[in-house]
Amino acid sequence: MSLDIFDMKLNFWQTVLGLLMHNLPALVLLVVLIISWKYEIVGGVAFILGGLLYIILLLKNPFEWYMLSWAIQISGIAFFIGILFLINWRNKKAT
Repeated sequence: MSLDIFDMKLNFWQTVLGLLMHNLPALVLLVVLIISWKYEIVGGVAFILGGLLYIILLLKNPFEWYMLSWAIQISGIAFFIGILFLINWRNKKAT
């Protein structure tokens, strides 16, 4: 989705800044994922909070029915990943 920055005919540094801004959420999730490989509780909490944050930000706009599918697709996956991290953390702690 960040490739639309190339249609704007920007110079090199503006393009680099635009790519950084477009990819910042993915980079933050990558850092959380790297930390979560070692500490599963971080991944569980972070992904669940990320899903909740997305729903809260989505509800700030006037409600449309198609937004429900957005919330399920994005937040649902974040909740699922967070739950898997928490299950793994609990199972590792029990052994």
